[in-house]
Amino acid sequence: MEYTAASLVSRVAGDLGPVADEVIADVVRCLRRAVPELWSNPDLVRMTSENIAEHVVGVLAGLEHGIEPSEMDPPAAELERARRLARHGVPVTALLRAFRLGQGVILDRLLAEMPRLTKDAELVSSAARLLLAMADGYVEDASEQGVMAFQEERDRRLRWRLSLVNEAGVRIGTTLDIARTTQELADLALDHFADAVTVDLLDSVIHGHDTPAPGHLVLHRIAQAPSVQEGGPEPPAGLGAVHACPDGSVTEQALATGKPSRHTATPTDPADTVGPHPARSTLVVPLSARGATLGVARLCRHRNPVPFDDEDLFLAQEVAARAAVAIDNARRYTHARSTALTLQRSLLPRRTAEQSAVEVACRYLPAGGQAGVGGDWYDVIPLSGARVALVVGDVVGHGIHAAATMGRLRTAVRTLADIDLPPEELLTHLDDVVIRLSAEASGDAETETAGAGHPVKETAGADDPETETAGEIGATCLYAVYDPVDGRCSLARAGHPLPAVVNGDGTVDLLELPPGPPLGLGGLPFEAAEVDLPEGSLLALYTDGLVEGRDRDIDAGLTLLRQALAQPSASLEAACDTVLQALVPTDRPYDDVALLLARPRALGDHKVAAWDVDAEPAAVARARANASERLAAWGLEELTFVTELVVSELVTNAVRYGRPPIRLRLIRDRSLLCEVSDAGSTTPHLRRARTFDEGGRGLFLVAQLAERWGTRHARQGKTVWAELDGEKHAGPSGLDAVL
Repeated sequence: MEYTAASLVSRVAGDLGPVADEVIADVVRCLRRAVPELWSNPDLVRMTSENIAEHVVGVLAGLEHGIEPSEMDPPAAELERARRLARHGVPVTALLRAFRLGQGVILDRLLAEMPRLTKDAELVSSAARLLLAMADGYVEDASEQGVMAFQEERDRRLRWRLSLVNEAGVRIGTTLDIARTTQELADLALDHFADAVTVDLLDSVIHGHDTPAPGHLVLHRIAQAPSVQEGGPEPPAGLGAVHACPDGSVTEQALATGKPSRHTATPTDPADTVGPHPARSTLVVPLSARGATLGVARLCRHRNPVPFDDEDLFLAQEVAARAAVAIDNARRYTHARSTALTLQRSLLPRRTAEQSAVEVACRYLPAGGQAGVGGDWYDVIPLSGARVALVVGDVVGHGIHAAATMGRLRTAVRTLADIDLPPEELLTHLDDVVIRLSAEASGDAETETAGAGHPVKETAGADDPETETAGEIGATCLYAVYDPVDGRCSLARAGHPLPAVVNGDGTVDLLELPPGPPLGLGGLPFEAAEVDLPEGSLLALYTDGLVEGRDRDIDAGLTLLRQALAQPSASLEAACDTVLQALVPTDRPYDDVALLLARPRALGDHKVAAWDVDAEPAAVARARANASERLAAWGLEELTFVTELVVSELVTNAVRYGRPPIRLRLIRDRSLLCEVSDAGSTTPHLRRARTFDEGGRGLFLVAQLAERWGTRHARQGKTVWAELDGEKHAGPSGLDAVL
């Protein structure tokens, strides 16, 4: 039979058709050996085998019937196989190499059959050239289509990965809460490429330690998805559980090396078990940020038959890196807030001082969200003469710096209150304190900035927000002094909200106090106002965080405050709860809240005795006698001896060194209060008398016999006072203890 090159190729291809299975088997063996990437995934094995068979059968049929290579259609599933190769991270070179190797196997079989049909070497050579040209054309067309599908899928995967990473940036870290941030990571991974996710954090991270404790690593299960409530499998360690990390486990290796790993499920792999569902594939990804390893995330597939590949591992690593930064931010904020809150609460009074002037109830709520703990404070300070000082203040800013500043200002207020300054004078001195603190903070900020190698004047407090905050100190304060003897209250404010008063008939008014500038401005005066506070009324002091918020202005807040205070309450504590529930419905307010409620009490005439004293030495004896008679009427005879000594010394000093009018007053409170006032401005001072001195021992005796003593100045004159305790002094033996 005479052959042409084309007919010879057709005959050879037709003869191989019945044994196409052998050719397919040869191609499969060749590709399994030379291109193992095509067989690494069970999802690809079946499709690759089917596509090889369709390629071989299609090529042989096309050659047999003389179809042009451009008209030979590759298998319908070939483009889908190329997309899956791209999806599983198989390189495109493997796809092209498979085409060339398969072509080589088929050509070898076809060329081996030609000498059997003809001995014409020139014809065989022509047929071989024709066969090579047709095979090259087919492979070129088929590979070009495959590469295009492969690249389209790669581009789509790249866009998906970028969008997922961007989505991670949006979904993870929406709050500064560690548990919520880790759960956001678990939910994101569950939505896109995992069937089950767990997130464990090191015990050292949870408790704020810098390094893990020696020994076994202890992990806290912070998040998991799906949750058991959603029908997910129950992991060996449930949500919130604390468990040790086994030595040599994949989790321990990830925490020690900081490197992620990918695992195929095996019965001996402890990382590949999620409850009753054995994982088919697992990713173990450490959570590392700023050079520290925080924990580990484990992603498993037990429903999806496609195992994780290297591209999935890389994607999980990118998402975990973003999540780790958000978790680290959350833990830093949590620890800083906890430290500031601890400092704040340690600086606030744990319990109010015992006194009889007012009944008080106090509340402090730290700010929630990202604001952090601020510098709000309150205080109740007993003063001489049975009076009491009520203080509420607010330092600008949040964090440890604001809390520390609050502590310094509270100490300053107590110190100034001990010398019995009027409210307006106390705020003036406190204003000076704030100015000095601001100057010190600004100097420290400039020093730190200069030490960093930057020009001080240009950069200090300008580019660093923390430096700017540390260098600018401002505060508001309201200081009130209530006197239970006359039932009057003197108040002054420095940029602080107006206090509220609940009258005896239940109406609520805001006290109209003279405006005062916030502390730290300097050079501006403060004024005080006096109001009557009868028994049955209620005074409410608060910070602006109570009445202001994101969803309301201060006028709306004041309206709510009036309504809440007007509601009847069984006690002051209940009244505090009512106010907070009405104005701060959550435990995490927008700003710090300090609230101080005070119900005044009056000391009746039966507890106060006062006498005018003549400015002559003979009046001292009459003053002693009057004091003794009053003590006998009060049933305080055990204090008679000590009181006579104190009255004698104080009245004698007023007669000798003071100016009339002179007045003696005794107040029966928790202790006996003895006061001598005169119109002079000379302040007595305690000194130790020498052996041969005739004077100088009077105030020394007063200081030894009294629990406390001191001097307070008024606009005109002064008052020297002493507080006597009946339990300490009973009769003349009290003097023996002194001597």
